[in-house]
Amino acid sequence: MEGSQDKIQSIYKRHQWSVFLGLVFGYAIFYVVRMSLGVMKKPMLDADIVTKAELGIMGSAFFFTYAIGKFTNGFLSDYANIGRFMSFSLLLSGITAIAMGMSTTAFFFILLWGVNGWFQSVGSAPSCVSLFQWFSPKQRGSRYAMWGGSRNIGEGITWILTATIVSYFGWQAGFIGAGIAAVIAAPCMFLALRDRPQTYGLPDAATAFGEESDIKNANDPKETRRAQLFILKQPTVWLIALSCAMMYSSRYAISSWAVLYLQEVKGYSLIDAGFAMAAYPIAGLAGAILSGIISDKIFNSNRHIPTLLYGLANIAGMLLLFFGAHSRMMDAVALSLIGYAIGGLVVFLAGLTACDLMPKNAVGAVKGFIGLFSYMAASAQELISSHLITITETVNGAGEIVKVYDFGNAQYFWLGTAVLSVLLATTVWNAKKVTDIDAQSSIDNVPVLEK
Repeated sequence: MEGSQDKIQSIYKRHQWSVFLGLVFGYAIFYVVRMSLGVMKKPMLDADIVTKAELGIMGSAFFFTYAIGKFTNGFLSDYANIGRFMSFSLLLSGITAIAMGMSTTAFFFILLWGVNGWFQSVGSAPSCVSLFQWFSPKQRGSRYAMWGGSRNIGEGITWILTATIVSYFGWQAGFIGAGIAAVIAAPCMFLALRDRPQTYGLPDAATAFGEESDIKNANDPKETRRAQLFILKQPTVWLIALSCAMMYSSRYAISSWAVLYLQEVKGYSLIDAGFAMAAYPIAGLAGAILSGIISDKIFNSNRHIPTLLYGLANIAGMLLLFFGAHSRMMDAVALSLIGYAIGGLVVFLAGLTACDLMPKNAVGAVKGFIGLFSYMAASAQELISSHLITITETVNGAGEIVKVYDFGNAQYFWLGTAVLSVLLATTVWNAKKVTDIDAQSSIDNVPVLEK
């Protein structure tokens, strides 16, 4: 029996490595495509390809379709073959990005970027489902956090390589290059990822590694649907979703507008701004990886205390960036602090905390539900930010007309959402883990007697 258990664990570990590397590599490339627009904004504005308002609509269209797609695809991912689901979507996302590089009209930019939002939405929730399928409860915290760092790898590639490509070859090359990377990565992801363990005749991960299983009736569609409906009724999930929505508003404000902010407010060139922004995902990678270790080892798997600390770090970094001394070193410190904080907050608020608390056969639904709130907020942020950022024209000493960008109102909006996220996160401080839907439902339905 012991030999059989060792053999199962050996098979599991081989599949785990393949799944983990496939998810990290593939999700990083999802982000290379997604973040490319942030680099292209100023070159497109300078070339009069789009207006500031049209850029806002592009970003909003992307996040709107992403939000809806993340909700529906999150629910579907609880049933889907993750390898096929994710790799096909990445392929279509890459093709869409290449088409954008061949377009020159605002209408097609908005249409294609909105369609790309749907393809991009098949990334996060399926990844989370696959991690919960293939890793046991004691393995998940660290693996989830390390996978969470893959988005920072993708951002780092974008800020450095994409910015360099755009500087030398123009904005169209940026879209086409990101698209080609996705088209190449898609079949690699397909080969690396696996369907759920039961497909290969394996037990669930907890059973395989001698732990108590927390995934009940994993292959029963009726129980999965029941668990999905259950999580929609939980106030804890709603509050975490609202907190994550505010955090995503501040997160994508930095990801979408910081390159332009550094160029216009701080006087950076595009390449300098790209390299300065590289500090953001590098620190984010560290923040994501350490978040799992910190919460598991220091706070005994309590996610709430580190969430508060990361949230305060995000606020401090924004204050330093917006109101600190004008210094390249200070900007690097501020962006690193924001990146580190966001790296951990995305791990906690965008999935791990709620997935820890809710039934494990509805992980995709939890991620999809939180994603719906988060990316609706990110979509609104794009429109609000583009409205709050004002552009005026002035004449310089050489008699040339120069555009001046004012971020004064926008930066207060970004800071305010970061503060609100922290306040909302504290409301679920005492939330308890749900291990039995029937028991929890009976507690929820007990009438409260007046004294």
